[in-house]
Amino acid sequence: MGFYQDRVVPFLLHHGMKDQKLARLRQRVAPHAGGRVLEIGVGSGLNLPFYSSDVTALFGIDPSPPLLARARQAASGFPFPTSLHEGSAEALPFDTSDFDCVVTTWTLCTIPDAARALAEIRRVLKPDGRLLFIEHGHAPDPRVAAWQDRLNPLWRRVAGGCNMNRPIDRMIGDGGFRIERLETGHLIQGPKPLTFLFEGVAQPH
Repeated sequence: MGFYQDRVVPFLLHHGMKDQKLARLRQRVAPHAGGRVLEIGVGSGLNLPFYSSDVTALFGIDPSPPLLARARQAASGFPFPTSLHEGSAEALPFDTSDFDCVVTTWTLCTIPDAARALAEIRRVLKPDGRLLFIEHGHAPDPRVAAWQDRLNPLWRRVAGGCNMNRPIDRMIGDGGFRIERLETGHLIQGPKPLTFLFEGVAQPH
């Protein structure tokens, strides 16, 4: 993929996503996970400190070896077993109905085939399992949305495939999930095209 995508982007992602405003949002999501948990796009492991003792085993998947190396360091000494895998969310290497909970944070924006990934998430979740998510995406304000659409081609190239204009709630619903709780809005300060967030809980249906 080239030096920029293989080395520079993982470095920028790790340091950019360590922002304290984002950490406060992670603290609103990760502690609600329990049982056998799968984190999609585990990255450098920035969610790991926020998981609670309700987790019995944590699995993570990410396509980036440099980010996974950081995550494995972060996971050392955890009170529950962790297993981190290099791979794609579009083809999860796990059994059907294997997990009680799946977590995604700032992940569905980047997966090339998000619809296929959501089908895989639905497959590996137990029928009563939960998808916990916080994602950024398409804003309802027409002016902000127009800027998102205008800037997205350039943003996708420089930000490792991230898209700022995906309709996250509709994608999750179309992926076979019923959204049980959803909060949206500019939940953090920053450029409006990048800060419209979707935080919620969904179940397979």
